[in-house]
Amino acid sequence: MSPAPADLIITGCTALVHDDQERIGFREDAAIVVRDRVIDTVTGSAAVRDLPAAERVDARGQVAMPGLINCHTHAPMVALRGLAEDLPTEEWFNDVVWPVESNLTERDVELGARLACAELIRGGVTCFADHYFAMDAVAAVVAECGIRAQLGEAYFSSQGAEGREKSLEFALRHRGGADGRITTALAPHAPYTVTDDDLTATAELARAHDLPVHIHAAENRDQTEACLARHGMTPIEVLDRTGLLDTDLLIAHGTGIVERDLPLLERTRGRTAVATAPRGYLKFGWPTTTPVRALRSVGVPVGLATDGAASNNSLDVWESMTLTALVQKSTEGDPRWLTSRQALHHATLQSAQAVGLGGRVGSLAPGCRADIVLVDLSGPHTQPVHDLAATLVHSARSSDVRTTVVDGRILMCDRELLTIDVPTLVEELTERLPALVDRSHGKRIQEYPT
Repeated sequence: MSPAPADLIITGCTALVHDDQERIGFREDAAIVVRDRVIDTVTGSAAVRDLPAAERVDARGQVAMPGLINCHTHAPMVALRGLAEDLPTEEWFNDVVWPVESNLTERDVELGARLACAELIRGGVTCFADHYFAMDAVAAVVAECGIRAQLGEAYFSSQGAEGREKSLEFALRHRGGADGRITTALAPHAPYTVTDDDLTATAELARAHDLPVHIHAAENRDQTEACLARHGMTPIEVLDRTGLLDTDLLIAHGTGIVERDLPLLERTRGRTAVATAPRGYLKFGWPTTTPVRALRSVGVPVGLATDGAASNNSLDVWESMTLTALVQKSTEGDPRWLTSRQALHHATLQSAQAVGLGGRVGSLAPGCRADIVLVDLSGPHTQPVHDLAATLVHSARSSDVRTTVVDGRILMCDRELLTIDVPTLVEELTERLPALVDRSHGKRIQEYPT
């Protein structure tokens, strides 16, 4: 009896693989067989020469990698890209971003999310963790365009109990949506905008409903120092006191994490991770970055992120991988840290763990979801190849991604997006921009404490 046809077979590639110690390696002339949205086999190309398949992709000269994961962003904020430039954090929030966000409609959020998904898919990102408003619209875009996402409806304590309840209702309503491509989280904004009582209530809801929590905390050193001055504790100690360190917690940024926080992070009873987005820290002129080495030493995974395009100007996780490696070398004063292979580990397995999808994505291994990107290294900027890991991290660019596959479905083929019409959505978004960016009303959705 002949074998059943595969849904998709990718042949002739060099596949990035992990060994049983989670170390990075590369398999030459590999083939990836996909059935029922899952990677069935990673084998040699010769072994699948006669295997029937609904779709075949010849990937000779390309590297197959697990799809990248953007572990913290605000996807609809691409609509604000370039609007608030060269400002310190408090002015960025109070004078521009939070006044403009008071204008947001659900249609603005939908168009922004759709444009963001196009950018992510073209950059080889197959999953993103989003923390924003009007998230029903984002969930609909994710379901339609085929990408994977962890979504959370953000809230402030200034909204009263309604904000927290809305975040929970969203998480429960959309959990497991889009054929399982959507996971959800509770999304309190930050310890400086959410009260201890609300953080405690959020932790209780997370445990009661088996939901993770996605929060900004210790974003920068100024926040940590302000928290110490006002409350006698760091933001991480606030998360501990309110019970959030006993939940599955994703902390955005963490550049203000200090040495006294490390024992707390080491003994958390939940799955705690940190998302790092170094481009934004450089742009804001923050004096510190995410302490990746220290976090790794206490067993906290660090995933790669971009934050929103209003601060980062880009959703390019490839750039985040490169900058993470470079900034960590500079911060530690050690060229041996972070190596290219370590950077790829953060981009794959650690990012998957950060968003609660460890074992499901982040690896080209049998049983994992078929989230795969193909990278073309034939360009002059990637040749010759002496060290493939170094080429991927320090020479390749997001524009070298040729094909993006999520859950076994091809979303981009030879740089052509198959599920999103960019010109049409940009035309409508551009028409809506004057009303969106108007600040004459003097309103803000929140106040950033200075």
